[in-house]
Amino acid sequence: MSWSNKGRQLKNKLARVNWYFCTGVVFLCSVIGTVVWAGVQLHVLLNDADALPIEAVAIKGERTYTTDDEIKNALQSLMLSSFFSADVVDVQKALEALPWVYHASVRREWPAKFKITLQEQQAVAHWNQVSWLNINGEVFEALAHSEHDALPMLSGPEGTEIEVLTSYQQLDELLTINEFKLVSLRLSPRHAWHAVLANGIEIELGREDKISRIQRFINVYPTLKQSNKPVATVDLRYDTGFAVGWGDSTQRVDNK
Repeated sequence: MSWSNKGRQLKNKLARVNWYFCTGVVFLCSVIGTVVWAGVQLHVLLNDADALPIEAVAIKGERTYTTDDEIKNALQSLMLSSFFSADVVDVQKALEALPWVYHASVRREWPAKFKITLQEQQAVAHWNQVSWLNINGEVFEALAHSEHDALPMLSGPEGTEIEVLTSYQQLDELLTINEFKLVSLRLSPRHAWHAVLANGIEIELGREDKISRIQRFINVYPTLKQSNKPVATVDLRYDTGFAVGWGDSTQRVDNK
């Protein structure tokens, strides 16, 4: 075979290789283009509220203070979204921003429904006159309702919420057993305790031994009642006695 024939054969082979390569490149580009186009169309579809609308929203959970209008306003962004594009986390945050909502659970239910479960705050006490404490000792702010008028008044520096609530529960349990009712407990910035009973008696407990000092009050109160004078204040910060305020006067009583 001559060199010229070999050259022609090599050229033909290279031409076939180039054709295969070009065909492969064109095919690959077509596949990539199709995938990209399909992805764009899918993205448009998933975000099109008209194509995949949310047909129903089910609200579960016992509600006492959270109104339908409040929930409707919180769900505005959800109703403007499609079933897939709705941001569940954002919806949850919007619901939990409502004053009386403690926790919100939001989940999708195929094919076009959202299920929302709400848990409301459980107020157990007034806090610093302008806020509330829930059962976990957490502060929240919301409008008052008449049924909350009987809740105890608690107050203290920031960060002492759980300590004050726990102390109230301990003292109130002891007092209730002995037919007293604790309606107010305050912790001062200097960490001194001040209590008020339902009968109007104010009690100074100081910084330490508040349980034993309340027990001392319980023990001596029957004797104080025998005086037939209204007890206004009792100061239990003394180691060996206490001071009693009888209206406009105060008397120091030592332990015998």
